[in-house]
Amino acid sequence: GCPGVLAVLGLEATAPGECELTRLLQDKLQYEMRLQYMKHYFPIDYTVQVQYEEVLRPSNITRLRNGTVSETALRYLWFHVSSQAVLRIREVLPEKHPSWKYTQELCQLFDALGEEYSKYRQTDVEAVVADLVKLVHSAGAESRSKAVRPKALLDNCLKVMRMLYGVPCELGSR
Repeated sequence: GCPGVLAVLGLEATAPGECELTRLLQDKLQYEMRLQYMKHYFPIDYTVQVQYEEVLRPSNITRLRNGTVSETALRYLWFHVSSQAVLRIREVLPEKHPSWKYTQELCQLFDALGEEYSKYRQTDVEAVVADLVKLVHSAGAESRSKAVRPKALLDNCLKVMRMLYGVPCELGSR
């Protein structure tokens, strides 16, 4: 499960399905769940190797917004980075690991979100975002150069998701 995501460009306003899925993701990414599955079930100070482009923080979004990147392009970027982060975490988990099923469920939500995005017309997202997405998907293992804790990857995923979908999808910040 959780194959590579279709590289589909072009999103406009959020689709109803998008909001529904981000709400489901928000439920899955509740603090208690991130703490339990991404911290307590891992060895102390455990990290996964990711590329620099695979770390997307609120500050990155703010910078891109100031560079007049559209919200739809930012969501597209968030989607690719976040689904990739979940795959990175899954790569290190054996099926019997207590966090495996949890990451599987996140994967399925991202797959469904990928379906939503594939319905859009292909209009180009800004070059800066298209390039970042390319980097996220193209680099091999040798270029992974950042050790990040699994929980931190999902913390970023949730924070950025709230920035991008909070208003259009009315995500409460519970």
